[in-house]
Amino acid sequence: MNKKEIVRKGYNKVAGSLEEIFGIDKKGEDQIKFLSEFSSRIPLNSRVLDAGCGSGAYSRILSENFEVTGVDISENQIKLAKKNAPKAQLICQDMTTLSFPDDYFNGILSFYAIIHIPREEHYQLLKNFYRILKINGIVLLTFHCTDDPESYVEDFFGPGIKMFWSGFDKASYLKMVQDAGFKIIWSRLVLESPKWGETYHLFVMAEKL
Repeated sequence: MNKKEIVRKGYNKVAGSLEEIFGIDKKGEDQIKFLSEFSSRIPLNSRVLDAGCGSGAYSRILSENFEVTGVDISENQIKLAKKNAPKAQLICQDMTTLSFPDDYFNGILSFYAIIHIPREEHYQLLKNFYRILKINGIVLLTFHCTDDPESYVEDFFGPGIKMFWSGFDKASYLKMVQDAGFKIIWSRLVLESPKWGETYHLFVMAEKL
């Protein structure tokens, strides 16, 4: 099965159960703090892209102050997002195929989504983010922090539910973000909840100058 099809089908199957575990009011302190800083750097009522919006938790928060477009590859996640974030424009699409005009968004958020895209597509994705972002626009992105060409599980929040991940190490991503044209504002390694194991993710905030 195609890697992206694994992700799409997997998130379609777990959409409801993930809503209970990672619901709209159950986001981690680090993520909410990062989101607050991201929002503070963007003009009110401007355009923001939530790339890999899932069930719409962040789109809902952002849409209180911005004109939000949420994109996700999973049809069932988009259905949930339409309930959770009714003010946002929500699109079911692969984020690597976005064709918005140049200089369109003031901010781009992507939490825990790039990690499910084959890593050979990550640089072009960042280049496209740069293209559709306005000057002085901000990105806030989640990456892997260890070298992982591809990995799978067969029981992603349920028996027989397959999921795919792919990514590079921290140094590679920091260089990739800069090579795509961005100036890095900060990067942070965040430890996930202990019940999910000793897993870290890399968060990067950067600006298009």
